[in-house]
Amino acid sequence: MVSWICDKCGYSLEADTPPEECPSCKKECSFVDNSCYTPDCAGNSVDPRITGKE
Repeated sequence: MVSWICDKCGYSLEADTPPEECPSCKKECSFVDNSCYTPDCAGNSVDPRITGKE
């Protein structure tokens, strides 16, 4: 599963593909893949550098 974050409201979800409309803000938005693919995340599945939640 991939972790996605809404570029409009910051809502995050895990899914194979992002929805066309955000379930939170109900707007059509571009979801950003914020999954962590590097060892820097220390076992966390979300990259804090993308979400801003360090």
